[in-house]
Parts: sequence; structure tokens; C-alpha cells
Amino acid sequence: MPAPKVLINSDMGEGLGLHAFGNDEALMEIIDVANLACGFHAGDPAVMDYTVGLAADHGVAVGAHPGLPDITGFGRRRMVLQPAEVESMMIYQTAALTGFLDKHGLSLNHIKPHGALFGMLAADGELMEAAAGVAKQFGVPFYGLAGTAHEAVCRRLGVPFVGELYVDLNYGAAGELLIQRRPEPADPQQAYARVSAALRGEPVPAVDGTPLDIDFQSVCVHSDAPTAVAVAAAVRRAVDEAAPRS
Repeated sequence: MPAPKVLINSDMGEGLGLHAFGNDEALMEIIDVANLACGFHAGDPAVMDYTVGLAADHGVAVGAHPGLPDITGFGRRRMVLQPAEVESMMIYQTAALTGFLDKHGLSLNHIKPHGALFGMLAADGELMEAAAGVAKQFGVPFYGLAGTAHEAVCRRLGVPFVGELYVDLNYGAAGELLIQRRPEPADPQQAYARVSAALRGEPVPAVDGTPLDIDFQSVCVHSDAPTAVAVAAAVRRAVDEAAPRS
């Protein structure tokens, strides 16, 4: 039986008021799954409503992308939190998004934390238990980084887990994501090469050259980078060459 098709996901809906960020409209033509900001790091009600409608028009599945309550830092600055705080903020944001999903006739597809929260959960099993519990409450998979607390806790609690491969962020020697406050633009050719090699089962090099075996079922492309559309198109080409779209 063939392996499931690898899907392309993108973090979206990260505007505020009159300020739009990212390449959401163009990316909707390319991706399979959107991770939508839910208000804490970006994404006010009007932006959520518009972006969910855009996804519905393009047949793109939508998941919640809850972040830390830090609009100024775009959710990329770590905070000291208790598990109950993680649980509450993720329930609050995810529930807000589901209202707009209901309006547009969509169902919640998954939960994927944003920025610093993503990294905090990857390294802290206790915090991750709270996050996995939220995914279990909403009955959806958790998107995250294989080989970290994301995967281990989800497996233990019976929460479906979807591992991701990143093409516009670098990896550390231990397989951790190196999340920058201001990420550098990714090169589409390098993104294509990384995805093609990974789909062939080849290792992904960390920044120091350490070969990493990345277990993934989805590839993430961030929408707010200047080269996002070209990178997503390159990833689409790599994925479709491995298994053409139906």
C-alpha cells in the first residue's frame, strides 16, 4: 500500500486591522492546509473571517495556529507558563477560530502552535501534555516536530500526530528548529532540493552539517517571507514529482 501523500501547510492569517502580512491569497493556490492565527500573536476577528473564507473558496483545510499573547513580539518571545495557562490560551484561541469555521462550513482540521510556544512545547513534556489535551478535546491531530515532546506526548495520550519538515527554517544539530525573530528569506531551489532529498529518504543537514533523519507527513512554508510563493511552488513541484496530485 503506498504511503500517504505529503501535504503542504502554511502559517496564515497573521494580519491585524488594516495591516496585512504574508502572501495568503497566492499561497492558497498552492498549499493543502492552512494554519490560522487566532488572535494572540496576530489575526484579529476580521482577518480570521476573511482567511477562513479564502481557504473555503480554495478547498484548503484549516487548523488553529495558537500563539503566545505577544503581538509586539509576534509570538516569538518565550514566556514562563504553567500547563494550565497553556491549556487555557490554546482552548480560547482554537474556540475562537471554530466560530468562523462554522460560518464558512468548514471543520477544524488540526492544531499547530506558533513560534515560541511551538518550541517551548517541543522541549517540555509537562507543557506539551496540556497542549495535547486540547487537541484531544477538539478531536483533531497535532502538527509538530517528530522526535520531540510533540510526538512522544501525543503518542502516549493517543492524539494523532503529523510530523513536519521545514524548508524556510534551519535545524540545530539535535534536530531542533532554529526560530529567529526575523527569519532570512529562503531560497526556492534549496527548498526544492531539501524536500526532494527528504522524500527519497535522505537526511536533512543541520546548520553544522549534522545529518538529520526527519520523519514527516507535511511540509511547512511560512507565508510571511518575501520568497514564500516561490518557495511554496518549489515545494509543490518536489511533492508532486514524488506523488502527483489526484
